[in-house]
Amino acid sequence: MNRQPSFSRYLSNSRTLFSQNARATRRKRLAVAALIGATVIVAAALQPAKAADASAPVGNEMVIRTMGPISYVCGGIAEDERARLAAQEKNFNMGILFTRGADGEYLADVDVKLTRDGQNVADFRAGGPRCLIRAPEGSYNIEASYKGQPKSIKISTGTRNAQLRW
Repeated sequence: MNRQPSFSRYLSNSRTLFSQNARATRRKRLAVAALIGATVIVAAALQPAKAADASAPVGNEMVIRTMGPISYVCGGIAEDERARLAAQEKNFNMGILFTRGADGEYLADVDVKLTRDGQNVADFRAGGPRCLIRAPEGSYNIEASYKGQPKSIKISTGTRNAQLRW
């Protein structure tokens, strides 16, 4: 009977797939990869949380924004947001709620334009149904648009429960 020639004769002795040298190299590479992975995870966990920047979009976080003499914050969809808005209400002198329908369904993404004596003082998109506004004393016209349908209301400082309903 003829024996088939061994495949190992085509490989160098130090570089065979199952050699002691190759297994040690694989173990070292796995250890280095695990060490790098652990380092990345630890670095990500230890990285400090970034503070909310009023100029950067921050998704659903309620951030007080300022345009000239006007400051505003909008939110109030979730229970915790409503509680945070209620806690901040004393720092603002106007408030408005955006709703829809007979049952008062809350609206977000309402385009808001605040004018005083015909002059535009602020333009923003409400990120929630309730907006608190801090403005100099006086009367303001709030023009709001939801899905292309405009509404407006005239309010004075001190009015905290105005409502626009579509």
